[in-house]
Amino acid sequence: MSDARKKPCCICRRWFRPDPRIGSRQRACRNPDCQVARRKKKQKRWRERNPDYFIARRILDRGKADRPSEPLRLPPPLSRLPWDIAQFQFGVKGTDFIGVLGKVLLSSAQSQFEAYLTDSARLSYTLPPSSAQSQIDSVAAFGPGEKNA
Repeated sequence: MSDARKKPCCICRRWFRPDPRIGSRQRACRNPDCQVARRKKKQKRWRERNPDYFIARRILDRGKADRPSEPLRLPPPLSRLPWDIAQFQFGVKGTDFIGVLGKVLLSSAQSQFEAYLTDSARLSYTLPPSSAQSQIDSVAAFGPGEKNA
């Protein structure tokens, strides 16, 4: 009769006796607030494990609509594109896919820029060090056998 033992609620930390039908699998007490909180935590974990589920479902649902749906709301650089023309050419599903792809590429590019921090140790008014490219330019200007005086 190990199921009859009391255990602490994972939400309110009060001791409770699990329902015999659920047994050791029950994690929260029967308090409705604890059940709502437990459900929210479980749904959040599921959404974190399946981040693309709702994107794909939304694209499919918008494609099945009887009336033509409005273009997706996208961040500023992408919102300036003519999505109504793309929707006419590619259909709702194609346009939504392109919009979501653009959003992913945009966030990836922005995160790449954040990785490069400015070098504050170097003074902003100094010139960059001389590179091999400048040496190549001087050889090209005078010819391979000539030297500048």
